[in-house]
Amino acid sequence: MQDVRILKAGEQGLVVEFGNVIDQDINAKVHRLAKAIITELPDYVLEVIPTYRSLMVYFDPLRNSRKNLEEQIIRCLQQKDEAVVSNIAARVVTIPVCYGHQFGPDIDFVAQHNHVTVNEVIEIHTSKPYLVFMLGFTPGFPYLGGMSERIATPRLKKPRVKIPAGSVGIAGSQTGIYPIDSPGGWQLIGQTPVRPFSPANSNPFLFAAGDYLQFKHINPDEYATIKELVESGAYTPVVSIMGN
Repeated sequence: MQDVRILKAGEQGLVVEFGNVIDQDINAKVHRLAKAIITELPDYVLEVIPTYRSLMVYFDPLRNSRKNLEEQIIRCLQQKDEAVVSNIAARVVTIPVCYGHQFGPDIDFVAQHNHVTVNEVIEIHTSKPYLVFMLGFTPGFPYLGGMSERIATPRLKKPRVKIPAGSVGIAGSQTGIYPIDSPGGWQLIGQTPVRPFSPANSNPFLFAAGDYLQFKHINPDEYATIKELVESGAYTPVVSIMGN
């Protein structure tokens, strides 16, 4: 509790802050609290929104006072056994990506900037699952943690006006996916045919904060095949459980 602050955010919200840096352990605390609140306070909380280092909590002030909710959150923080909660299984969503070619126009620059080959960029980028710290910027845009510094690359000096949906990029030490067509300044290294954001679905998001994404290298033919399946509604994302 020493580094935790609870702040007012309008008439229906409060923010629980854990520290002031981007850190995987801090982010894990954010997600543990989010799961605890959803499990233990479902009648009082309308929505929880995790970020890198904080949790936004929206509540119904007609059903629960701010003071009472703060006391309940403090109890969650004090009583929850972190060792138990941290063992809650995490989803790992496989994201097929076609690297380079017309799909990743900046991959050569990323390789040159880091004095590695294009194949090494791909191997490093696909070598481990990435934690989804938070979603933001556009619907379903994942801010991912844990990318190797070996392929870290600055943003474009001049952002693009339109980046195609599914583009996979690098900005500094972060990597992410553009879920919809949008402007952006990340270095594009590939593209996925799957849709991270599908507004027509009952759950429009392919993944959520707290999940992990595992990028998988595919060739252009495989990209075209998966794209056809996605467009026909016949594609089933590959999802596993961390550790299984």
